Amino acid sequence: MTAAEATPELDFPEIATRDDRAFLGHPKGLGYLGVVEGCERFSYYSMQTLLTLYMVKYLLVPGRQEQVLGLDWVSTHLFPGLHGQPLASEIFGLYTALVYLTPILGGVLADLLLGRRAALIAGGIVMSLGHFLMAFESAFLLALLSLVVGVGLFKGNIASQVGELYRPGDIRRAMAFQIFYIFINVSVIAAPLVSGTLGEKIGWHWGFGCAGVVMVLGLLIYLYARPWLPANTKPAKSATPRARFQKGDGPRLLAVLLLVPIMGISLLTNQQIFNAYLVWADQQFQLTFMGETLPTSWMITIDATLSFSMLVVVAAFWAFVGKRIGKEPDELGKMILGCVFIVGGGACLYMAAATQGAGKIGLFWPVLFHLVNSIGFAHLLPVSLALFTRLAPRALNASIVGIYYLAFFGANLAVGKIGTLFQTMPATQFWLLHMGSAVVATVGFGLFKLFFARRLLGTA
Repeated sequence: MTAAEATPELDFPEIATRDDRAFLGHPKGLGYLGVVEGCERFSYYSMQTLLTLYMVKYLLVPGRQEQVLGLDWVSTHLFPGLHGQPLASEIFGLYTALVYLTPILGGVLADLLLGRRAALIAGGIVMSLGHFLMAFESAFLLALLSLVVGVGLFKGNIASQVGELYRPGDIRRAMAFQIFYIFINVSVIAAPLVSGTLGEKIGWHWGFGCAGVVMVLGLLIYLYARPWLPANTKPAKSATPRARFQKGDGPRLLAVLLLVPIMGISLLTNQQIFNAYLVWADQQFQLTFMGETLPTSWMITIDATLSFSMLVVVAAFWAFVGKRIGKEPDELGKMILGCVFIVGGGACLYMAAATQGAGKIGLFWPVLFHLVNSIGFAHLLPVSLALFTRLAPRALNASIVGIYYLAFFGANLAVGKIGTLFQTMPATQFWLLHMGSAVVATVGFGLFKLFFARRLLGTA
């Protein structure tokens, strides 16, 4: 599942002055913001899909890797002794980890200096530059740095504008974030089909260039849409005194910090999908049909499609259960259940490796993995941030999103390091390791529920 996109609605201040319904009964600006975010996510997931395959199959090979400026320093000082696929895994892990860290800094920069609009435009320009720099092999690391900085400036500063389109108390606001999320999912599904196919079938730089063109298009649409978007103002100062730490906040903060590594461990299998899993799929999956070899990147489209579908199915299922029985699991209960499904997804990958034989792996077990894993993450991600915000002391409510995403930061760093074992460890053991991580997360959430939930959340 595309973990980065399962983001619940956040509480941003509404300062809208319009009440138009030009876009599906919502303000016209929502349509523009959805398209712009869709373009940015298309470019981002194009990069996610192609990056590891590009490094393993093309860039990090003798004769080319020597041309990459700064790579010798990186491989000597940051990842000594690594080359080929293990080096690609570490670079991927560091890149994707930083992508979850820089939006925190981008939000601070927007609030204190640039404003959201200027920060978003700057982010779009820098991201576009990064995609186009991918056309030059020597500028590979500079391109990654540009993309990390660009995402940091862009991502958090567009979601905050959605809430500002609505007046306080407007009941359309919750649906607006769901519509916004649909734009994201369509882009995540389309990116591997378009950029992935171009990159693998025509040329890697065509795939990266496509991502850059779509990013530029999104930026131009954002500039055009200015009359229908919220004014670039800083949040008004509230007359309500700032919340202070209260008695009992210490244990709640400790609980939040304890959940971060458990959450990170639960994410490992999912985050590995863009890294070692794609390399394995490229090497071992039976992707040839009627004499035509399908792009490996299409596996990401399968994952994204099932992820979106399972979010809808799981939400409908628990709504049905709630009406029929009158009760459904709390956040921790759903997260534990999600981890059990993630263990099952890892078991599918283990079975795929264990039953391979002399030929290549058929798609039954991999597709079943994506289905089961998506059910797991449909239980885990939509409720996890809600749990974090429930636990957070009021004095830290605005900072809790940043603390939450530290789990993704740590998970991606770990995925990069675990991915270095892919070449030397049998595939069965490699995926057993990921199953084990999901078991550890299941136990961790279970112990948290057993010892902390009643005291901190008032639940059993």
